[in-house]
Amino acid sequence: MDDLALVLTIGGLAVFAGAVVQGGVGFGMGLVAAPVLTLLDPSVMPGAIQVANLTLPLFTLASEWRRVDWRGLGFAVLGRVPGGLVGGAVVVYISIHHLGLFVGAMVLVAVVLTARAVSLPRNGFTITTAGFLSGVTGTATGIGGPPIALVYQTAKGPQIRATLAMFFFLSAAQSLVILAAVGRLPALALGTGAALLVPMIAGFLVSGPLRRYLDGGKVRAAVLVVAALSALVLIVQTLASS
Repeated sequence: MDDLALVLTIGGLAVFAGAVVQGGVGFGMGLVAAPVLTLLDPSVMPGAIQVANLTLPLFTLASEWRRVDWRGLGFAVLGRVPGGLVGGAVVVYISIHHLGLFVGAMVLVAVVLTARAVSLPRNGFTITTAGFLSGVTGTATGIGGPPIALVYQTAKGPQIRATLAMFFFLSAAQSLVILAAVGRLPALALGTGAALLVPMIAGFLVSGPLRRYLDGGKVRAAVLVVAALSALVLIVQTLASS
């Protein structure tokens, strides 16, 4: 099996699984797919996963767009724009080693603290800060969901999914523009991302039962678990690449 076939086969399975998780929880595509694709072919990352990140939210928004928290989204985008620019600089000038370790550790701390408390306060400052961190890590590594998801962990399932979907759509669009501007978006990455849309769509289509199960009062626990796993994956990924 040649390298491209391996990426599309193994990477496709990872994208399928990631789409199932994100379809149910609201985020998690990067958790499952980004490390696998990076190990299979670093040259297509983070561009390939951003193509999927741009497309998957549209399926969520098609049915749940009315539940978007537009005010919170505005604050998140306010932080995400400069965060994405910093992430672009990281891709070009800085090793992601220290960034991955730092952000992964901070997410784990946030998960532990919020698991013991009722919630993080959800206000303009916390949402903007989460948007900034998501912009940095999302652009640099393809894993940008945990910061913004932690802020919304106590919201209802449909609001979490809809708000994060709109945020991720805008985020992926910005990341792709930045990666193209700094010369880190090769045609192979775009082609690979386009090919992976098929398993991504299949994963979303089978995520319905998980979505209904989590909406029965289990969304917050799922957000904390996926955020913690994302942080661990980010730490392991950066250690493996150092």
